[in-house]
Amino acid sequence: MTHVRTSPFYPQSNGKLERWHKSLTSECIRPLTPLTLEDARRLIQSYVDHYNTVRLHSAIGYVTPQDMITGRQAEIHGARDRKLEQARRQRQLRRQSQSFWSIHASRTSQAQT
Repeated sequence: MTHVRTSPFYPQSNGKLERWHKSLTSECIRPLTPLTLEDARRLIQSYVDHYNTVRLHSAIGYVTPQDMITGRQAEIHGARDRKLEQARRQRQLRRQSQSFWSIHASRTSQAQT
């Protein structure tokens, strides 16, 4: 990793860090409003832990940075795909069942008239 300096007063050259500051401010600092420096440090540390281990990130495929670093993203995506496929099958079976009963009900009512 190399350290690169950006142009002063030009946030476009450092978009990732600017985005981090926006998330930190809007999700941690403003809603929780620390009253002391120690309180701010505690809140920020808690937020950093949450950000890296719990919060899903769209830029890396809706996994946590910790999962990405440990190489678990393929396992997580595979599990999601299996759950989605199972839900699709259940939905298809439910629709077929509803279709069968609606056809059966209409035939029964026609036979009675």
